[in-house]
Amino acid sequence: MNILIAYASTEGQTRKIARYTADYLIGQGHSVELAGAADAMDAELARFDAVLLAGSVHAGKYQKSLVKLAKSKAPALAQTRSAFMSVSLAAAGTDTDDWAGLSECVNRFAEKSGWVPPTVMHVAGAFRFAEYDFFKSWAMRWIAAQKHEEAGPGQDKEYTDWAGLKRTLDGWLGAA
Repeated sequence: MNILIAYASTEGQTRKIARYTADYLIGQGHSVELAGAADAMDAELARFDAVLLAGSVHAGKYQKSLVKLAKSKAPALAQTRSAFMSVSLAAAGTDTDDWAGLSECVNRFAEKSGWVPPTVMHVAGAFRFAEYDFFKSWAMRWIAAQKHEEAGPGQDKEYTDWAGLKRTLDGWLGAA
């Protein structure tokens, strides 16, 4: 399969996940084009057998460049095998309210973009304290404390389940 992975990343974890996804799919024999959401605006989706858009949730929203891409490509996305990868810290947990909130974030994304992803992959992100300013670092430590997580200043913590991601990708592509 020829697959496009277009992503938007704020602190770098979604970019890391997108790169890992591309490498994994190439290793499975697929041809993959990896691009930032802004760079993918000119992509002709008809060239691809499948398209995966990936973005991360911050304050209940996805990156503007990703929303803009999905909006501009909504008709083409509806005509090809497509999926949406939502990266968040909430995906690392089991709190039903957090998961309901993630569903609402995806619904708002679909409403704003006009594209309803047929497949949504929720992937756990990371605390990236090396990327945060003082105020965001403080806020993220407070959020971690609310979930009874240890998050010291300057200590990055990754929650991405790489083996689980492989299984999710295999399921998505195996459903052909």
